[in-house]
Amino acid sequence: MIPFFVLLTEIKTLIGKDFRLEFKQKYALHGILLYLVSTIFITYLAFDNIIDRDTWNSLFWITLLFVAVNGISKSFIQENPARHLYYYTVASPQAALLSKIIYNFFMMTLLSVLSFIFFFLLMGNPVIHIQLFLLTLISGSFSLSSVLTLVAAIASRAGHNFSLMAILSFPIILPLLMLLMKLSRMALNSVSWTDAGNLLLVLMTINMSVIIVAYLLFPYLWKD
Repeated sequence: MIPFFVLLTEIKTLIGKDFRLEFKQKYALHGILLYLVSTIFITYLAFDNIIDRDTWNSLFWITLLFVAVNGISKSFIQENPARHLYYYTVASPQAALLSKIIYNFFMMTLLSVLSFIFFFLLMGNPVIHIQLFLLTLISGSFSLSSVLTLVAAIASRAGHNFSLMAILSFPIILPLLMLLMKLSRMALNSVSWTDAGNLLLVLMTINMSVIIVAYLLFPYLWKD
């Protein structure tokens, strides 16, 4: 059993490493931002003046899904075998996984907020219950980060195959995406917190279940 303070120290160090690598290799983040802006702008050109709330909601989450898959796929796939072996010798598997999830959560939250801003500027803001929508956005960012990080780890052990990640992730992500779309639709229609509470509880339960399963099973994948 890893001491808690040791685990926190390892997680902090690994997150700092990921941020330094991200700012050193700015082309990766810039590429994702360009993909995000281009997708939203093309959507604006295609649906300008004919978009309703449900269409806005669907397009928003579809755009965010593909941005998440493209952004988080590099979590483990970009790690070469030599670097993986080095991490294996200096950090615990739990710290390696949790640091990736936390880092991807920060990145997904940033991309989610930017997506909302661009959608707001180009296609208006149909959101009535802004607090519920932002809470759904943050919870959805964590959900996508945790699930896709674990799938990226599995894909990386299968020859760094991006296609495998797409195949594995979509059947898992689609039910979660439907839940997020239902919650955000409530925010677009000014549904009360009481009505949305049960769905938020289900979403948080799914998030915690994914973290627990990943925490328990990732060490076996890490040793492969």
